[in-house]
Amino acid sequence: MSDIEANADLPVVAHDDSVNSEVKESSESAASVAVGDIEHMPVRDDPRAWSRTRKNTILAIVASAAMIATLGANIYNPAINEIKEDLHTTDADIALTLSVFIFVQGAAPLFWSAVSEIKGRKIVYLTSELTFVVGCIIVATAKSIAVVISMRCLQAFGASAVLSIGAATLADIYEPHERGTMMGIYYAAPLLGPSLGPLLGGVLTQIFSWRATFYFLAIFGGVSLTTFVFFKDTFRRERSLAYQAALKRALYQSQKKGTNDNASQASCAENDKQPCNNEKTTSEATYTTKQDIHSVRELPKFNKVKLSLRDVNPLTPLLQILKRTNNIVILFASGFMFAFSYCIAYTCSRTFSSKYHYDALQIGLVLLSFGIGCVSGSILGGRWSDRTLRKLKAANGGQSSAEMRLQSTMPAMLFMPLSSIAYGWLCEKHIHVAAVCAALFLCGFFSIWIYSSTLAYIVDANTGRSSTAVASNSCFRGIYGFIIAEIAAPVQNAIGDGGLYTIWAGLMVITEILILLVWWKGAQWRERAIAKEALRQGRL
Repeated sequence: MSDIEANADLPVVAHDDSVNSEVKESSESAASVAVGDIEHMPVRDDPRAWSRTRKNTILAIVASAAMIATLGANIYNPAINEIKEDLHTTDADIALTLSVFIFVQGAAPLFWSAVSEIKGRKIVYLTSELTFVVGCIIVATAKSIAVVISMRCLQAFGASAVLSIGAATLADIYEPHERGTMMGIYYAAPLLGPSLGPLLGGVLTQIFSWRATFYFLAIFGGVSLTTFVFFKDTFRRERSLAYQAALKRALYQSQKKGTNDNASQASCAENDKQPCNNEKTTSEATYTTKQDIHSVRELPKFNKVKLSLRDVNPLTPLLQILKRTNNIVILFASGFMFAFSYCIAYTCSRTFSSKYHYDALQIGLVLLSFGIGCVSGSILGGRWSDRTLRKLKAANGGQSSAEMRLQSTMPAMLFMPLSSIAYGWLCEKHIHVAAVCAALFLCGFFSIWIYSSTLAYIVDANTGRSSTAVASNSCFRGIYGFIIAEIAAPVQNAIGDGGLYTIWAGLMVITEILILLVWWKGAQWRERAIAKEALRQGRL
């Protein structure tokens, strides 16, 4: 990490007595330590110093909760016909319940991340989980498709938080060299959702009814909500650039108010030849300009910063991420990888229903091969990512950059397009299901191998904005997923699985080129953006 990045957007502390009177809960060992690296800023009860058991427990809680989002997306797919008959609706309305869920689930994390970077992770987890449970209960009792569609939006809004903020929680408790492995483990559980969802949904629908799938989700969400009640927040505001920005505004306003009061008192004294009796007057301000504020970089000592509409505006953090070229390029690549995985899970169900004449339970078992491939790729790819980073760091004299992690995707890049072509044409030619399952496994394995490393890179390359970066990634995923949900079936009907996944093979090649471009030029783009941000801060 460069010195510019380490110092960009860091907080300052005014030294006048009036401001220091508001100081609370500052760590004694870091009371006046100059900050050089926000990633390792000293904090009280540092989550990275917690025991391995405690960290693993947090990982298990967050990973299991993240599974809600992927289960909720497609658990009711086997019950589509029953829902149509019960609610007297159309295929278009049913498709809308799926596409709006994906879109809202992608966009909502921008809001949740903004709140989590000011108020912490726990309040977001509790609020979002409760929202999800309420949405599930209302859908389970719905009498019209309009209620189902609207409550699917509420479900998605609640389910979206853990899947994105969870990665930020891992960044809170694990060092950068551990994150690839832990990100891989974290995503293993939700990656099973697209496979287990139809399987569970088919069983519940056959035994009970389509409403049972949503009662199951409500129970699952309720259990998850209970675990977060006892969850100890991992967020430390000193390591959040969003909090630091809010802190600087508060400090500047305090200094500005003190300067204005002093000017008013001086004017009064000049006119009346005596000091004014003004209880709001503060001691002489230390700072006179915003440039002076940025010249002092010390740990924050304010206990609280009030949350404003500006702080929770989802567009502001999104724009901060998108201003960096390396982020935009990797987010496009990540979106393509997610769209590919979602397209397979969606079109595979249609293929095995129409060509192989499988029922919901059999389709779920076939998709399980894709889910197992995803889990294997996530775990092994994450470990390989950390291993690659360690080797390159050692070879570079102990210095590392976020872009080094992307080199671990290269082995998988050789096989990803080939796996896509193989799956498409095996389905097109109606080859035995065993061969298709093998291709599904490879598609899941190599796609998530690449995706897990790009996600870890997004976190590492946006120090102090981890939840915002992951939320931006979720936003791109949501947009790509929404588009694929609308066009996958028509394209599949027009050119078949062989043509569809040959196109996907070409798109995967483009995706790999984008990742290699970030690996090659990302550090240069990132450092240039950081320098511009620092210059802009100095001019405020």
